[in-house]
Amino acid sequence: MTSSWHRIGLLTDIPRRGARCVVTPLGRIAVFRTAEDRIFATEDRCPHKGGPLSEGIVHDSSVTCPLHNAVISLTSGEMRGPDEGRVRVFAVRVDPLTEVIELSLAEQVAELHEAAE
Repeated sequence: MTSSWHRIGLLTDIPRRGARCVVTPLGRIAVFRTAEDRIFATEDRCPHKGGPLSEGIVHDSSVTCPLHNAVISLTSGEMRGPDEGRVRVFAVRVDPLTEVIELSLAEQVAELHEAAE
């Protein structure tokens, strides 16, 4: 059985309060690092205007879209404030010894298979 976790880089590859993109079979995924070194992953496309979230401003556990300042929760993917919408969030983990970041797409792939049946 193969692992559902995929190495995508090191914690130090992402600046604090910054992001990087990973291209996957499910599309572009933005991987965010907060000032407290928490790591989150979401789709890299704002649900409102399609802005690249990886180019947004990371604050607390949120990102602000660079196109129209919509604030999106990195934990739930929900837009905050008057706008409505949501982005998919992905499971990530960081090995505390090696600082390797791993991403899992297992849940989203399973959802796609269920939808196709």
